[in-house]
Amino acid sequence: MKWTDAQEIAWALYDRDPDLDPQTVRFTDLHQWICDLEGFDDDPEKSNESILEAILLKWIEEYE
Repeated sequence: MKWTDAQEIAWALYDRDPDLDPQTVRFTDLHQWICDLEGFDDDPEKSNESILEAILLKWIEEYE
């Protein structure tokens, strides 16, 4: 997975913890959790706030 795979990352985060409300997650935690996902193989330094926000929005959609 790469930073551009927002939907795939959102699914993986949801599967990781389906009871966690993503609206309570800080971007610093989100960044670390994404980097720790099995199959994630992008440069951690290539993320930014807009990428994390896009992933978070997809995760919120999955959660709801």
